Amino acid sequence: MVQGTEKQPSVLGSLDWWTVGIYLALLTFGWLSVCGASYTYGDTDIFSLDTRSGMQILWIGTSICLGFVLIMLDDRFYDTFAYIVFGLFCILLFFTIFNPHEIKGSRSWIVLGPLRFQPAEFAKFATALAVAKLMSTFGFNIQQTRHFIKACAMVFLPMLLIVAQKETGSALVYLSFFLVFYRDGMPGSILFTGVALVFYFVVGIKYEHNWLWDTPTSVGKFIVLLSIQIFSAAMVYVYCKDKKRSRLILYYSFAITLIFLLFSEFVIPFDIVWVQLALCAGLIGYLIYQSMSQRLRDYFLISLFTMGSVAFFYSADYVLNDVMKPHQRVRINVLLGLEEDLAGAGYNVHQSEIAIGSGGLLGKGFLNGTQTKLKFVPEQDTDFIFCTVGEEEGFFGSAGVLLLFLALILRLIHLAERQPFKFGRVYGYCVLSIFLFHVFINVGMVLGLTPVIGIPLPFFSYGGSSLWGFTFLLFIFLRIDAGRNLIRT
Repeated sequence: MVQGTEKQPSVLGSLDWWTVGIYLALLTFGWLSVCGASYTYGDTDIFSLDTRSGMQILWIGTSICLGFVLIMLDDRFYDTFAYIVFGLFCILLFFTIFNPHEIKGSRSWIVLGPLRFQPAEFAKFATALAVAKLMSTFGFNIQQTRHFIKACAMVFLPMLLIVAQKETGSALVYLSFFLVFYRDGMPGSILFTGVALVFYFVVGIKYEHNWLWDTPTSVGKFIVLLSIQIFSAAMVYVYCKDKKRSRLILYYSFAITLIFLLFSEFVIPFDIVWVQLALCAGLIGYLIYQSMSQRLRDYFLISLFTMGSVAFFYSADYVLNDVMKPHQRVRINVLLGLEEDLAGAGYNVHQSEIAIGSGGLLGKGFLNGTQTKLKFVPEQDTDFIFCTVGEEEGFFGSAGVLLLFLALILRLIHLAERQPFKFGRVYGYCVLSIFLFHVFINVGMVLGLTPVIGIPLPFFSYGGSSLWGFTFLLFIFLRIDAGRNLIRT
């Protein structure tokens, strides 16, 4: 309600038109890329609905209409029905697991006659709304264990349902919500632990069969176990404020390791990894002892980090060779440089790199890319569409597209920070985290810098589900932001 005779600002007047402009620019460049990727020599009508470029125009038009509808709704609608929308999509995700239609090995698509859509793309905005609703609840504190567990459960539920649909790539996107948790006060140690686990996996697997000097010691295992001790000492220094014991841990770790390394090199060769394991075991015992003697929980938590790091590292090889599917294992080996396989798992990335490299600085021009026109790059109008940008528009065009995405991310940060209520701020950070994850992984995948996990590039990849899903994410936030100046009672 309006208080007195004060004039209520209009929604369209309060709308952030800069973000809308960036959205329209991305849609335009995205359509040109879809057109370039799907065009074949001899096509006479790129606007026909029988072509992918024509269908993408239809999806773009409906997305713009959808965005208009979303900003016309009352912004309180999204807060009020957040849990209901989240629950409905979780139910839909559950039933999608059992649908009989399998597309490219995934059961994540619902097929209704000539139409098909992917609930996982829409579940992102539903999860973002629910997370924002939970974290804006009175008394919620992400630093409290029970509140943190609730937030994690809300993220992992749709994530696990999507994994059950054999759609691992879309499920991994939900890890981006941990950036939101970190922004809201989640301890940095949790984020650091995640980065450390990735480090253990990559270094341990990549250098497992390299040997240290003339000793029978795996370089990968040696580096990882020594890193665990260094990380543990650093955490003692940061979280326990104990500079003396941190130095003591480092001193004994390096001194004992060096002594046995020299002994193995010049006296009797043996595997130094056993010494490293003994040091880690001793470190765990020492941290538990300090926790009990000083009654400080931080020491015990660091001991759990050390113990969990060792357990994770030794389970990584089992996961890679016995849990992951063969095609996933080959992709990781190709990414780490352990295998080349240019005719198999590495084919997509190799052809994509050729296409981008052939574009040079200025590109070959619209519809003139040879790699894409001759269909050398699989999925070149969906997951690998950025290679079309690189080939036709060159380095400058690719940089321009990335700058547009950067402008969108920076604008979303600005909008999120100016929200007067926590619900809007948290939802805004959910949106920008999802966009950031998609752009970083997709572009990195095309350039061979990240694993091929099959996620779309926002507003560029062909398809209605992803385009609608990203439109939902963005325009709900724009509507919430437009209501920041409304006068309420």
